Amino acid sequence: MSGAAASPTLLVVDDDPSVRHVFDRVFRERDFRLLTAKSAADALHLVGSEDVDVVILDLVLPDGSGLELFQKFRAADPRIGVIFITAGGASDTAIEAMKLGALDYLLKPLDYGKVRALVGRAFEIRRLMSEPVAVAPPAGSTTSSGDALIGRCAAMQDVYKAIGRVASQNVTVLIRGESGTGKELVARALYQHGNRADAAFMVVNCAAIPETLLESELFGHEKGSFTGADRRRIGRFEQCSGGTLFLDEIGDMSPILQSKMLRVLQEQTFERVGGNDTIATDVRVLAATNRDLEAMVANNEFRSDLYYRLNGYTIALPPLRQRNEDLDLLVSHFLARANHELGKEVQRVAQDAREILEKYSWPGNVRELQSVIRQAVLQAEGPVLLRDFLPVSLQEPGWSMTSMRGAIVAENEWDRFVDDRLREGTTTLYDESLDRMERHLLSRVLRHTSGNQVEAAQLLGITRTTLRTKLQKLGITVGRVIQEGDAQPSPEAEPDER
Repeated sequence: MSGAAASPTLLVVDDDPSVRHVFDRVFRERDFRLLTAKSAADALHLVGSEDVDVVILDLVLPDGSGLELFQKFRAADPRIGVIFITAGGASDTAIEAMKLGALDYLLKPLDYGKVRALVGRAFEIRRLMSEPVAVAPPAGSTTSSGDALIGRCAAMQDVYKAIGRVASQNVTVLIRGESGTGKELVARALYQHGNRADAAFMVVNCAAIPETLLESELFGHEKGSFTGADRRRIGRFEQCSGGTLFLDEIGDMSPILQSKMLRVLQEQTFERVGGNDTIATDVRVLAATNRDLEAMVANNEFRSDLYYRLNGYTIALPPLRQRNEDLDLLVSHFLARANHELGKEVQRVAQDAREILEKYSWPGNVRELQSVIRQAVLQAEGPVLLRDFLPVSLQEPGWSMTSMRGAIVAENEWDRFVDDRLREGTTTLYDESLDRMERHLLSRVLRHTSGNQVEAAQLLGITRTTLRTKLQKLGITVGRVIQEGDAQPSPEAEPDER
């Protein structure tokens, strides 16, 4: 990827013109470039002449095999993300390709909702691998794009030294700090400055994936190993062999998975779910947590032997409330970045607005500060960021979500929803609650933007691809009136690309 400002590029390689045509229709309104090729020769030419980020690749091409072409892609650029598509049930070749580093494979006829989700995920993996993380930028400089670890305080200087000290060492690193302090940036910096920078870098959030699926995500599964396992799946430890795997929120991992994790760290071997074959891997593990692992060990909530294995080297990130001397530098950085992304020219922060920023405790740390500055720049009119442009949560110390007019869900209504679901014996309350919140939030924002998805994505701080994926999942249609529905579109329906 040529830069943070450049649109990512998807290349679809398939000799069937109807497949290429459907891709063009499905992704008609997109925030990335779409290229197509009908042969291996055409695809190699495009990869050699264009900045291609992700490839949708047919296994069978008129002038060569998809697997051979995949290996040529990886030789040209080992960071290109490849998703295979294949007809019929013969998927052994695609599985072998995944062992070599392909992201996934899909069977024809394609589920284009799943294709959208996979493409979005592939672009994110490519971004994490390709966008450099600037560590300790020179004094007085601000970067308008890309990611950076910003700070001159003593604690951040210790972080920079630690990254330099351990990046090239093949040891497990435990990154600790509160939510929003920048743990993923540290992991990416360790990867980019390490000896595996040309190999895969993958992220698994252990808190975001249900326990029943996390084991399969990490270690893969065999066909028929559980209900819904209709094919063999290659897990991240197998797929990422030779590269770096970042396990975020590892403190949320279940005891059963902790035991399997200990083994793979000690022996670099594991079995797929439902399998008997021992599989060897070579993965460098970086882990992060915002939890007190020592207390969890004392309470028998986290294995002490796994804790000691993870704690081969620790990097601790300070919370923003302990970095007062860095606040001006961070504000300048995020102001420049928001101007760049939103096409604004806010040159400075008014004194009364700056005082509010300095007095606030920042429970969400650097991530919250970035969000606040972006929201304020979006609201700003003119070259000065005034107090009135800051979110009400900063301007009014007594503000709370339940007291704000138009809150996502009134407290008593939310209590009724939870009580009803508990009485009915639900076992998926967490997912149901998230869906309820997301449905209301997305519908409310889309009504505010009169259905403009580009503007809605900017307000939400997500990509348009992610927004569309969520709309499809939640059954929200965008038209003259934003409708919240539980029913999913029928398989025969045309994709709603408005």
